[in-house]
Amino acid sequence: MIECIFTLDYEIYGNGTGSLKELVYEPAERLREIFQKWNARFVNFVEVAEFERIDALGTDADIDLVKRQIRELHRDGFETGLHLHPQWCNASFADGRWTLDYSEYNLCTLPQKRIAEVVGNSLNYLRYVLDDPGFTPLSFRAGNWLFQPTKTAADVLARNGIRVDSSVFKGGLQHSHGLDYRSALGNGDFWSFSSDATKPDPMGHWMEIPIYTEMVRPWRMATSKRMGMGAGLGNTQQPALGKLNRMRDFLRFSYPRKFDFCRMTLDELVAMMNTVIAKDRQDSASFKPIVAIGHTKDFNDPQTVDSFLGFLREKGIRVSTLASAYSQLSGTDRQRASSPASALTVKF
Repeated sequence: MIECIFTLDYEIYGNGTGSLKELVYEPAERLREIFQKWNARFVNFVEVAEFERIDALGTDADIDLVKRQIRELHRDGFETGLHLHPQWCNASFADGRWTLDYSEYNLCTLPQKRIAEVVGNSLNYLRYVLDDPGFTPLSFRAGNWLFQPTKTAADVLARNGIRVDSSVFKGGLQHSHGLDYRSALGNGDFWSFSSDATKPDPMGHWMEIPIYTEMVRPWRMATSKRMGMGAGLGNTQQPALGKLNRMRDFLRFSYPRKFDFCRMTLDELVAMMNTVIAKDRQDSASFKPIVAIGHTKDFNDPQTVDSFLGFLREKGIRVSTLASAYSQLSGTDRQRASSPASALTVKF
């Protein structure tokens, strides 16, 4: 039993360039219209740290549009998740440019006290934007997918009520930042965990519902659609070393291609889902939450998303959210969710 979960990283470029209206507000409005047309919803992963700094320093007048949109999406049933790029927390702005604090790039490598401060401030700002002091997001996605080393950050987030992570993408490897999700290739479609997001733990209080990937030859990543989306995505303190490490990330037999509804063509999306459908025929009773990812800053092809939602409707595949999936998983035998190459059987 397949459910497709669309997740949207709601943010500008990682180095601070770009306008909120063009890279966040307008793409999200187009997506909202498409999803509402199909009576579907996506998970809105709000990158809270950048919006708090933009708001505090008054660098983009359209922050009010963005805050209103976050409230409206939440009101209309789109799940609001927490997304954090902590390098924004100490960011400064001068002469029309942002200076970000790359010493805090990976939330998981910060001291526990600092992690708690970053998470607490971010949740407070999100509650302010939503005008809901009691709101706690269920789901989390780490900036640049960096949820390793997991334990300290996971403990802090869990104490704040967050229960679902969707940072892992099976087969992921980033030499620059010490990310290594290759061991998760042997896991099922989701799993419980405690101290390491890639290691299933039946007694863990966290649920990992990873971004869906398929392992492909590295050259298959170089499509014309993807190649046109490379500008402004990030920064490193050592650009030459960063480029070398990025090359090392690709120098392997197969590479994880994320289920990216902004960067993939309709044919690619359909082919990937057809592979999932074929596997489901062999075990149609098991629950298979398939997480797709997109970014507002990458969204420029509404027709592809519209057509793909039509394809899912034709195939009888429900479009869901992480909160909906978790509500199904949390009341069942979670030990089976951790079994390699399998998924949990959900009874209705």
